[in-house]
Amino acid sequence: MDLTIREQLNHLADEKYRVFSSSLLPGRENILGVRLPLLQKMASDIAKGDWQGYLAKAEDNTFEEVMLQGLVIGKLKGNIEEILVLVEQFIPKIDCWSICDSFCSGLKITRSHKERVWEFIQPYLESNKEYEVRFGVVMLINYFISSEYAPFAFQHFDRIKLDEYYVKMAVAWAISIYYIQLPEITMEYLKNNDLDDFTYNKALQKITESRQIDQHTKQIIKEMKRK
Repeated sequence: MDLTIREQLNHLADEKYRVFSSSLLPGRENILGVRLPLLQKMASDIAKGDWQGYLAKAEDNTFEEVMLQGLVIGKLKGNIEEILVLVEQFIPKIDCWSICDSFCSGLKITRSHKERVWEFIQPYLESNKEYEVRFGVVMLINYFISSEYAPFAFQHFDRIKLDEYYVKMAVAWAISIYYIQLPEITMEYLKNNDLDDFTYNKALQKITESRQIDQHTKQIIKEMKRK
């Protein structure tokens, strides 16, 4: 007899990994402890079969059950509009950085539909909800690090005024990646922006932590820190 999704997840659960994952996601009590590669394998198998039936009946009782739904959506091929409907339906389920970031990195169909997905993420970048904004920013990190999109991304960063930690950290992370890939135009932005002090200084810190930045440049970046 075929195992249910929850039974499969329980079978794959690792107690030591559950403890580790829980330390990264404080406050969550519904983590089973299934490693991401195993969830990816399950998602691939589901996406090759009756994924419609799976998504229609999928439950949200555990961290892994929600993560798995996002991974399945990321594995789907086909009509971009139909997939974006599924993305839109999934976003309200995002309630932590881990689900958000894994979901975004899995939406590789974006690479073939960049203009459409760019349009799609605009309302999320303007949202007043923590994980809607983080979703938009992490999508920028994964698919829109280019000179074409950078000026518009920087405008968004200046307009994001949410105080939530995981929003600020996502923006700082994004700026550091823009700097690593596009140092000249990102430096101009760092010299003239409307970022709050925490996000700005955290972006500088993340740049200096990168192994792709030479020591001389790191010193220049450190000296730009706001007091």
